[in-house]
Formats: sequence, C-alpha cells, structure tokens
Amino acid sequence: MRVRIKDIAERAGVSTGTVDRVIHNRGNVAPRVKEHVEKVMIEMGYKRNIIASTLAYNKVHRIAALIFEQNDPYWHQLYQGIERAQEATQHYGVTIDAFFGDQSDPEIFAQLAREILDSRPDGVLVAPLFLKQGIDFIQQCHKRSIPVAIINTQVPKSKALCYIGQDSYQSGVIAARLLNFGMKRKATVLLLNLDPGPANAQHLVDKERGFRSYFTTIEGKCINVISENFEHFNDRKALNQRFLEILEEHPDLTGVFVTNSRAYKLLDAVEQKYFENLVIVGFDLVSPNIHNLKSNKINFLINQNPSLQGYLGVINLVNHLILRQEVSPIQYLPLDIVVRENCDYYTRSSVSFPSVVF
Repeated sequence: MRVRIKDIAERAGVSTGTVDRVIHNRGNVAPRVKEHVEKVMIEMGYKRNIIASTLAYNKVHRIAALIFEQNDPYWHQLYQGIERAQEATQHYGVTIDAFFGDQSDPEIFAQLAREILDSRPDGVLVAPLFLKQGIDFIQQCHKRSIPVAIINTQVPKSKALCYIGQDSYQSGVIAARLLNFGMKRKATVLLLNLDPGPANAQHLVDKERGFRSYFTTIEGKCINVISENFEHFNDRKALNQRFLEILEEHPDLTGVFVTNSRAYKLLDAVEQKYFENLVIVGFDLVSPNIHNLKSNKINFLINQNPSLQGYLGVINLVNHLILRQEVSPIQYLPLDIVVRENCDYYTRSSVSFPSVVF
C-alpha cells in the first residue's frame, strides 16, 4: 500500500506542509519535529519517489565541469565518462556544462572558474591541476554553498564534497617498485614530467614524493633518482635532444617513469635503439600508449581509469544534490598494473556504466 504525505502527517500529528518540508529538506522545521517526522516515515515504510518529485517541481540540476582539452587522449576519456553520467541521470533533470581549460595556462583556469561561479551552478566537477587556482575556486564554491567533486588531482584539506581518483603518492611508489625489479645494485632512474606546468600540479608533486621515497627503503642498492620537467613535449626534436643528453650524462640509466599519459610522446620522439636496455613505466590506457605496450616499447602502464573518474564525479554530485545520500569524502580508485599480456582484458572489459541511475 502506498504511503501518502497525508498519512504521515496524521500519524505524526503535524501538517502536510511540515512533512513536505522534511521530505524535500527545505528547512523551517524544528530539529525535534524533523526527527519525529522522519521516525514516523521509517515506521510507515515511506519511500520518496525522486523522479516524480523532480518532474513535479520541474527542477533542472545544472552541474558545471571544469576539465581540460578534449583533443588530449586522457581528457577525452574523462569527458566520455562525464557524458555517460549525464545520460544515466538525465531523468532527474541533470544537465552538465563543460568548460575546457588549457593545461599550460593557470590564468585561463581562473577565468573559467569565475565564469562558473557567476553562473551559479547547483554543483561543480573540477580537476584542479593548478593548486593555487584550484584551492581558491573550491573555497569560493564553498562560500556559495556549491558542492564540489574533485577528480584527477587531490587537494589536501579542501572543503570539497569528495575526491575521486588515484592516490598519487602510492602511484609513484608502485612505479618505483616496477622499475626496481631486476635492477642492478647501482643504477640511475629517470622520473620524467612531460607536462606544461609540473611545479604547480599537485598530483605530479605527490607522485615524485612517492617515487623517491620507495628507493630510500631499498637496502643493498644505490639508486640515483633524477627528475626532468619537460614542458615542450610536442617538440619532437627538442625532446629527442634532451633525452639523448640525459643518456650521455647518465650512462647507467636503467629505467624511465613518465608520470602522466604521455609516455608515447617520448617513444615517438626518440629512436627505438636507445630504449633497448631501459624499462619504461607509463600511465593510462590511451590508444598510443596501448600501441607501444603491445609493441614491447612500454613495459608497464598504470591505469587510473579517467573515464570512471568523470562518471563517478557526476554520480556523487547527483547522489548528494538529488538523492540526499551521504558521500564518502575520499574515493581512491584501484591502480591497475597493465602489461602486454593482460592489456586486452582491460580494453575489452572496460567498466560498464549503468544506463540509468535510480
């Protein structure tokens, strides 16, 4: 038997308007009364029809997503996850406006953040690659009571609703462990940031900390960790020249960890003969990386599933805004180690996303 608001009001001894305010969390109800009404609702087995309520109030829930260039394979996958989440939640009246920043320009990020704040969205999804600008944006959202879901880059002690993504420190530890297999007692390893602004990218800083910390724990070995920040990664000639200089400076180089999804950029720029005695660890199952993994040019890929990050970022906002569900503040995704032999499993058995979320 369907439980009506009128039935709850009669049992609780309050008006139907009070019950309606409790159900839709509109306030103006004394805490004692609210607790009493909620208890009666539970006793009577009342379940709110979220979809019907959303349609009845003709409410549109607008989420603003601040991410980066779609022509980058990594961000393209992440945006695909956002699109799938919108398809799964559109029956709740959810719309998503995507804003695409430039990874080399923190000022563009700040400008887009201001545009989003001026538009007063119901929720925000953001990848705060630029730590200073990201913190400021999240704080401004908090002042305006706009919930924020963070993806890709964790911001310590932020006032965001949640973070979904990798544990960057541990991903650096994993990369170091992979390079350490079979390594001689004395060797050099390279941590390579192919990124336009690594000094201001918190996730890259955390990866390097984890990477270096692992090698300090290895007994019986003397591993020299060097790092290189190379911003002009699309300049093949310059990247080739710099990498050959590193090989000349460090003839005992045995491994390279490319800290993001651009390991293929290094392999495209430098002749294969220079990698014959090197172990290469990269990030993310983007198509050019997969090609190099299957060709034995990349030895390991660490998969952080950007598509799932985008999808879950939206879903967590919907759970909070519409379904009134509690959201876990830290949601680390598994860091899968992918090699040539298991790569097809991940590419053919990618995470299935629900077509509808209830």
